[in-house]
Order: sequence, then C-alpha cells, then structure tokens
Amino acid sequence: MTDVASKMSEFRAGITAIDCDYVRPKLAASHLVVDAGRAAFVDTGTAHSVPTLLAALEAKGLSPAAVDWVLTTHVHLDHASGAGALMRQLPNARCAIHPRGVRHLVEPTKLIEGSKAVFGRERFHALFGDIVPVPESRVLVAEEGTRVRLGDRELELIHTPGHALHHYCIVDAANELIFSGDTFGLSYRDFDVDGRAFIIPTTTPVHFDPDALCRSIDRLISYAPRSIFLTHYAEVTELERLARELKERVLAYVDLGTRYRDAPDRASKLRHGMFAMMASWLDAHGYPRDDAKRHWLLDDDVDLNCQGIEVWLDRK
Repeated sequence: MTDVASKMSEFRAGITAIDCDYVRPKLAASHLVVDAGRAAFVDTGTAHSVPTLLAALEAKGLSPAAVDWVLTTHVHLDHASGAGALMRQLPNARCAIHPRGVRHLVEPTKLIEGSKAVFGRERFHALFGDIVPVPESRVLVAEEGTRVRLGDRELELIHTPGHALHHYCIVDAANELIFSGDTFGLSYRDFDVDGRAFIIPTTTPVHFDPDALCRSIDRLISYAPRSIFLTHYAEVTELERLARELKERVLAYVDLGTRYRDAPDRASKLRHGMFAMMASWLDAHGYPRDDAKRHWLLDDDVDLNCQGIEVWLDRK
C-alpha cells in the first residue's frame, strides 16, 4: 500500500484524488468519493490507471462491490478510456455518460481508430492501453439535471458545453463542491505559488465553443461552491478569481486565433503565440522564469489547445 499511498491526496467530504499515472505525475486525477460506505469514481484515467484505482479503493478499506458509480465527465481518452476496464472489476457499479458520449464508450471502435490515427498505434497503446466497451445495460444516460444517490448524499449532473459537447459536471450542493472535468480548466499543482493556483482553459479538439464555455463557467460559480475539483488537478479554491481569469483567457485564445486566422503558417504562429501568452500569465503569477520547465509542463497543452482553436476557426 505504500506505493499507492503516495498517489493519493485526501480532501474534505470523503474525497481522495488518485494520480492516474498519465504522462507525468499529477497531470490527471480520478477522484474517489466515499459516503456511508458506498463509493464512486469521478473520471477513470486510462486502462493503465485501473490497478492504481483498485489499490486506492483497497487502501480505503473498501471492496470493489462497494462502488455504485463511475461518473465520466466526458469521453476524452485521458478521462474515460479506462471506464470499460474499470467497470469489469466493479460488480455493482453503473457508468453515467452524457447522451452524446454513450455510443463512444459502449462501442469504442470508432474512437479507438480515430485516436490511433492521431497518436500512432504504438503511442496510442503506450498512453491508453486497451479500450474495452462499457456494457450498455450498465449505463445511466446522464441527462441534464439527472440526480444520483451515493450513500447519504445526492449528486446532480449538469450539462456544461464549451470544452466538449458531451461534457457534464457533478454538483454536490450539500458539501458545496463541484467536480468539473475540464470545464473549469487546468490547474497543475506544479504552478502553485504561495498557495495560489494558476489556471488556464483547455480547448482541445473538436468542440471548443468560447461563448458556451464562459456560460458554463458562470453556471458552475452560480452554485456558490467552496471548492471545485479538476481532473487536471484536484481541488482549487479562490473560485471568483479563477473564474474571472479563465474567462479572460478564453477571450485571449479567441483573439489569438482571430489574429492568425488567415496566416499561411497559422499552426506555428498559434503555438508560438500560445506559449508566449501563457508565459506572460506565469510571470504575472510569480512563477520562476524557467523556460525548460515551462515547456515540459505546458507543451502538450499548447499543442492541443491550438488544434482546438484551429478546428473552431475552420468551423466558423
């Protein structure tokens, strides 16, 4: 248990963030929620994450039979590609999936082939392992406002487009918290300065919609949560500040894309401009000016964000 303990971070309200071992430490988390002896996983990571999630469950003194829910905020592979493999180990669990995402997890062949085309077969397997289907009989279609019970608490599933059309967030009103998937952006703990979080929006392909994303951010804040739990990574507070910065940065992404919309070397200009913009935000945040470390932590996000902006530009 010593090894898995190092991957677990404990928070209030029976919440444990578990490092999913995706790409680098503390990039992606699955959140284990426990109430009255019953459990749920919020997002699953990849198939490679499953042994760690099960070990974390055991470390909490719970059996796989105690898990009632696997709550996949959306079907992007770093969030949900392990759902089918995890469900095979959880005899009583149901998997809640946005209506637009059900077909991708119940019959993932198209998702797999499309992802292999993007990543290449070797890198795909290294990142995600084998994606297996979630049995349709064990799926709960997460319609807008669906409510589920976990022990003594009620969780509300609300649709939050902007990052993806098939995205929902999980509101735990009684405990004044929300699990936001990618709707409330990325906040890597590596960038914390004097306990203050740094945050950026994520605009990965193919559904980036800046207006919808800003509305979804506002909707999350309207619940007046004390904290929001991000897949990337774990708990953030100071939510009014972070929401303001997120919306400002969504608009900055839009301005960047508009500036280079018709540039012949648009992709490279976007990537250079995106990193420079993020670097200026880190400077203002007080993060050390270590470009090598900044590139290590941000280059994958810069690349994915720029791809998402390009898809949005072409769709417009």
